[in-house]
Amino acid sequence: MKNSLSDISGDEQEMTFWEHLDELRGTLWKILIAIVVTSITAFAFKEVLFDDIILAPKSKNFITYRVFCQLGEWLSMPSLCIDPSQFQLININLAGQFTSHMNISLIAGLIVALPYVLWELWRFIKPGLNEQEIRNSRGAVSIITFLFLSGVLFSYFIVTPLMINFLGGYAVSESVSNQISLTSYVSSVTMMTLLMGLLFELPVLVFFLTKIGLITPKFLRKYRKHTVIAILIIAGIITPSPDMFSQMIVAIPLYGLFELSLAISSRMYRKKQELAM
Repeated sequence: MKNSLSDISGDEQEMTFWEHLDELRGTLWKILIAIVVTSITAFAFKEVLFDDIILAPKSKNFITYRVFCQLGEWLSMPSLCIDPSQFQLININLAGQFTSHMNISLIAGLIVALPYVLWELWRFIKPGLNEQEIRNSRGAVSIITFLFLSGVLFSYFIVTPLMINFLGGYAVSESVSNQISLTSYVSSVTMMTLLMGLLFELPVLVFFLTKIGLITPKFLRKYRKHTVIAILIIAGIITPSPDMFSQMIVAIPLYGLFELSLAISSRMYRKKQELAM
């Protein structure tokens, strides 16, 4: 009798397609409201958003340049003491400053609201998972958020200052001066930051690709040398000076990310092999 009652209650708890659709709509509304609220908050603090965050890597007082200078003095490597290019930012569009303000506020809102967005998505998909899948994915929201924010911070404090210094001071001729448009500067900074945030999600991507059988640890080991070369090329492009130290500051974390992905893939592959046996 108890079993039949539990079966009936279980059937009653199952949601129809339209109920799932309604639940999804509610989740999306919550996510949208969260992003709107955080974006409006970011929009209201214009001075902090631009002077203290977006335009800060352009100043010689930015913490990255000061730390590099101290390292240069300690290691007797004056090339590490970077004086960022004092190029002038100009606005050439009537609505350029307003649209930049809007775009940056939206991106800042997305970044700040990310933990809540991931949590709401997790709440939506959790009822469709079995107990084993729930245990395996425990902490996924925290891990994804941590990796993304780590990529954002790495880009903001390391990659972006080096990129700005290199590209802002690069000249094909002394007769050509750099006057960078605000929209170009903002798009470069935000694009690099978001790309690095997504790049740091590589371990999560490798985990799922290994789980569904699209890649294996053997595949990653096979292309390890190619990955090292690609990382060194990227580091060489975005670092402003030819010394190896500044290139290694960028290359080592990226290579560490690859090795972490390989370790995760190996562990996932072993678990699959054990379950198959």
